[in-house]
Amino acid sequence: RSTPYEASLLQDSVRRYLQLPADQTVLILHAKVAQKSYGNEKRFFCPPPCVYLSGPGWKLKQEQIKARDLGEAGFRVCGYMGLDSMGSSLMETQKLSFEEQPDAKGFSCAKALYISDTDKRKHFRLVLKLFFSNGQEIGTFHSKLIKVISKPSQKKQSLKNTDLCISSGSKVSLFNRLRSQTVSTRYLSVEGGAFIASARQWAAFTLHLADERCSRSEFPLREGYIRYGSVVQLVCTATGVTLPPLIIRKVMKQYAMLDVDEPISQLHKCAFQFQGSDRMYLCLSTEKVIQFQASPCPKEANRELLNDGSCWTIISTETVEYTFSESLACVREPVSPVPLIAALQLTGGGDVAMLEVQGEYFHAHLKVWFGDVEAETMYRSPKSLVCVVPDVSAFGSDWRWLRYPITVPLLLVRDDGLIYSSSFTFTYTPEQSCIPGQQVLSDVPQDSDKLLDSIHQEFTRTNFHLFMQT
Repeated sequence: RSTPYEASLLQDSVRRYLQLPADQTVLILHAKVAQKSYGNEKRFFCPPPCVYLSGPGWKLKQEQIKARDLGEAGFRVCGYMGLDSMGSSLMETQKLSFEEQPDAKGFSCAKALYISDTDKRKHFRLVLKLFFSNGQEIGTFHSKLIKVISKPSQKKQSLKNTDLCISSGSKVSLFNRLRSQTVSTRYLSVEGGAFIASARQWAAFTLHLADERCSRSEFPLREGYIRYGSVVQLVCTATGVTLPPLIIRKVMKQYAMLDVDEPISQLHKCAFQFQGSDRMYLCLSTEKVIQFQASPCPKEANRELLNDGSCWTIISTETVEYTFSESLACVREPVSPVPLIAALQLTGGGDVAMLEVQGEYFHAHLKVWFGDVEAETMYRSPKSLVCVVPDVSAFGSDWRWLRYPITVPLLLVRDDGLIYSSSFTFTYTPEQSCIPGQQVLSDVPQDSDKLLDSIHQEFTRTNFHLFMQT
């Protein structure tokens, strides 16, 4: 544990952070698979990996740098992105320049990354290094694992090998290439609450299987793998904007195949027919997203002729988000590795309750905090921290009088005061059956020590509940 003086300073910083969080978030979006390049041909990753910087902490950091007379130029964020294990030379990576968007987020993408045929790995990660333009390093951040494929599979996918299949509830990106030209690539995106086809930015969409028998307003979700002929719903992960129910069709030589029901694979060509419409399909026209009416094939009733703008390529995507706050800390070291919490596991109860925090990028300089209360923390491995759950009385004597659940945010704090927030909370819930009832209270004088002791004992025999905030 920290010394009493250090703990007091840290607690003061954590309390101020909880009152006015000044987080800095680094969000990396990338495809789940990457097609290998062969010979001199460079198959750039499509969609290109994107980085977004958000949160009020970036603005606060800018003000701190200005106060040190470093000027505006000293605050600019710059970065490099490349593949892991490529070496330390920055010549092997792509430089990123961030631009501020209307929503105040910083945005950049790496359009020229590829994996060559000399790289024999089946999987790799992207590595992002961020700096301030005065040379101060911010940190190093990794993507999730990316699977290397040689080319899109033309064989019928088997659900015995689900590696390349797309499941309901997963995230996808859709892009269109007119006449197979790279420069004409347009990505389905959302801007101002409307769907657009963008040459610069792409959106990740959650792809849900829908129940064909239900109306759009009901839209119950189903589990399973997406198959051609299924009714699906596309929901933008960033804005929540949704397209009407669509029937996903396989595309072969610019024809929508109406009788194919096999599982969908990565980088397949597909089309989206509006459910209940007369051959109307999701289509792009320059940067607009419109509806296109396909032509029937008199000789083959199971096919409909599409135009180029109605043929989309589908690929699964991943998102990884790193959040930290250095606004109240004297941070001289990079913020990385930024820990990511994946799950919590509780053992024991009462005075001996232990919480295991599971995730990635943990180290021995981290402490678990329950709100503004530091927990005794033991480092087990880069994927596990174990801490003693603080007694509810640590949140103040007033809590002893309460009979309802107490929920506190779960934080990880580095020993130099750097705060890593999480989406997890911890809830103390008293045993309802053990709480003294109104009749018991009338039998015990209000100023009796027995009443205080009784309530405190029930809280120390508390049930603990964990849940993740959405």
